[in-house]
Amino acid sequence: MKKVFSGCYLVLALAFIYVPIFVLVLYSFTNSKIIGDWNGFSLKLYEKLFTDEKLTKMILDTLFLAIVAGFISTLLGTLGAIGIFYNKGWFGKSVKNASQINVINAEIVTAISLALTFALIGINRSYASLIIGHVALCTPFVVLSVIPKLKQMDGSLYEAALDLGATPGKALWQVVLPEIMPGVFSGFMLALTLSLDDYMITAYTRPYEFDTISTYVYSAVKNQKNSALPALRALTTIIVIIMIIVVIIMNIQASKKLQNNKK
Repeated sequence: MKKVFSGCYLVLALAFIYVPIFVLVLYSFTNSKIIGDWNGFSLKLYEKLFTDEKLTKMILDTLFLAIVAGFISTLLGTLGAIGIFYNKGWFGKSVKNASQINVINAEIVTAISLALTFALIGINRSYASLIIGHVALCTPFVVLSVIPKLKQMDGSLYEAALDLGATPGKALWQVVLPEIMPGVFSGFMLALTLSLDDYMITAYTRPYEFDTISTYVYSAVKNQKNSALPALRALTTIIVIIMIIVVIIMNIQASKKLQNNKK
């Protein structure tokens, strides 16, 4: 009976998470204004998604912002993780603890803090303030992704490279970085995802004329008369499909790496 109840609980939990997503995907293939009104199979929502200039610009702006913020966060987070790992003193521990504040802190607190800081030093809401906000959000998560890989790495590799005549920079680039690359890639993907779906920090730091997916969806839902609202179901479907493909590819690569290690 315990296994039956555990299985039922798992099914209900998964249904609670995935059924709404499945409904959105299903109704992205019909040209109806509301979910529940099936007007027959249609791809008009996808057509509108790629032909509406405002929607297209919003999607491209969001992707560009996520890529830029993800790249900067990955660079800073990787360097920070390496510095924290090799600095065993109080300074390294202090930086490590400080980097975890944004991870456990409520996002609204971070957003308001950034907005107040920008206002205090005289920085107007601009694209630069938006990128700084996203980098502040994403960088600590990159640090958390890279540090475990540094701990798994054989610590003698770096010292051996130095003993063989490599400079610290060359040893870092050619020895340490390849060993921690899976963690760096995971950190980049995490930063990319956080930037793509962030609303709170974006709302407090973006220029007023700039929209990301999250702010556009909020405005569209708030203003039910927005004609582009149904097309967001098609956008949701595309995002879900991309995420599924990425997860499958990562699992295949992890499985191949596990098999190679066993050999």
